[in-house]
Amino acid sequence: MFLRKNTNKKTGRTYLSIVQGYRDKKDGSSRTATVQSLGYLDELEKEYEDPVAHFSRVVADMNKKKYADNLPATFTFSMDELIDQGFVNRKILGYAALSRIYHELEIDKFYQNRQRHLHIEYSLNAIMKLLIFSRILDPCSKKKTFEAKDRYFEKFDFSLDDVYRSLSCINKHKEALQLWIHNHIRKQYNRNTELVYYDVTNYYFEIDEPDALRKKGVSKEHRPNPIVQMGLLMDAAGMPLAYKLFSGNTTDCTTLIPILSQIKNDYALGRIIVVADKGLNTSDNICCNLLNGNGYVYSQSIRGANKELKKYVLDEKGYAWKGTDYKKKSRLYPGEITIMNAPGEKVKTTVDEKQVIFYSCDYDKRAKAEREPALKKAMELVNNPGKFNRVNSYGAAKYVKDLVFVKSTGEIITTGHRPEFDLDKLQEEEKYDGYYAIVTSEFKETDEHIIEIYRGLWKIEESFRITKGDLSVRPVYLSRAEHIEAHFLICFLALVIIRILEYRTGNKYSPGKMIESLKQVSCTYLQENYYMFDYFDDIVQDIGNAVDIDFSKRIMRLNEIKKKLGDTKK
Repeated sequence: MFLRKNTNKKTGRTYLSIVQGYRDKKDGSSRTATVQSLGYLDELEKEYEDPVAHFSRVVADMNKKKYADNLPATFTFSMDELIDQGFVNRKILGYAALSRIYHELEIDKFYQNRQRHLHIEYSLNAIMKLLIFSRILDPCSKKKTFEAKDRYFEKFDFSLDDVYRSLSCINKHKEALQLWIHNHIRKQYNRNTELVYYDVTNYYFEIDEPDALRKKGVSKEHRPNPIVQMGLLMDAAGMPLAYKLFSGNTTDCTTLIPILSQIKNDYALGRIIVVADKGLNTSDNICCNLLNGNGYVYSQSIRGANKELKKYVLDEKGYAWKGTDYKKKSRLYPGEITIMNAPGEKVKTTVDEKQVIFYSCDYDKRAKAEREPALKKAMELVNNPGKFNRVNSYGAAKYVKDLVFVKSTGEIITTGHRPEFDLDKLQEEEKYDGYYAIVTSEFKETDEHIIEIYRGLWKIEESFRITKGDLSVRPVYLSRAEHIEAHFLICFLALVIIRILEYRTGNKYSPGKMIESLKQVSCTYLQENYYMFDYFDDIVQDIGNAVDIDFSKRIMRLNEIKKKLGDTKK
């Protein structure tokens, strides 16, 4: 650093400032940055006898301090030194990247604003930070999360009881926080909501008796346990838009209208195109979309379709081949839906609809590979029916004829009934392997664009895998409905933050890989407030570049670490 004196040629006045010289990493040129602006010399002379001499001494002291800060540190260790059980020697710093996004979304301000009207002494913001960061880096129960809070360089001044009490407050503001985050993402990342992807999954609970929220329903994992349903909306960039929980016995296809109706006005989305899988392709959902001025892109079950569509799919006429492994065709076809009229009667009506059919050789092979385990089980069931019952024959039973179960026990009846492999069923299914059908209101769009839009659904399916895998949404060690709701909000926020981090790094790494690297950015206490870091890789470097945090230093003082974290909150 040095004292710069700039003299204006017109006025003759000299301006003093302290500047720092540095080498530009891009082109190697020498540059300077102003550290502190001091003022005009003639004005400073009113305060100092010799401003130049005074500030030259100030700069010299600053350089000495900077030099001292970078001097090699010497540590002395005793071979008899014991580990202090009351002190956490190992701490995490990888959460600094998450903190940057958390504060850019101003989640801290959201809770600070609402806490003003609450008569609570603990900090909602501090609790949310602990719960969200831990959900990403070390998902576990609320109790274990609290017990591990000292691994962070944060002041978490609250009790475990405060954590549980806060869940009711957190749940109370869940819709408002989702809208808050949407508005910030819209401004910061220019969110595009012309396409909105939607899907439903469920999470099971290992409890004996269902309750108002956790009810028995159709489980994605084919479990008999009570479940809750989660409907998730996602934008075209793969960032979560909103979510809603439903009781476990709610049918998937009935979840879209409630969540869409809620956010359509609150989020001021304008016209949207809803993209969903065949489970959401119902007359009610199509009608709701069209009546609200929206569009849709849904997949259509071919095996469950009418004879006319099946015939069209298998008819080679009209297909355009791309190489020898892929073909497609489309047609405008009036779709028939059933709606409720004013008197409350169900009537059939037609809508203008485009059907896009495509075939992929790779999808054909995948369908046969996915069916193979069920076929093997079906053959084993035919040969050894005594080994199976209604539960463990799931998936294979549809390929077996003359299969009868005892109602009370679920056992297979073999007296007078001999199970037989259903070859006709298999051959009928195989005819449609590799074929996909998409129906859409956007009949003016090209086939390629419609298929491209539909394929974006993989991102929302991946989001569910992230929540169930990397974020370990379940098991949920909570029983009250409002606490369960708060838990899912925390998981949603964790998903939002990791998806934004994925976006900021150019979708270069999977969320799982980023999480694995960030959790290893940790350090060990040495002496005198010095910490030593022992992990750095390409993923950490790219994340650091994306959020403007340098994770490469091996040794840092506590004040350096706190400054890095403090900078993430600005």
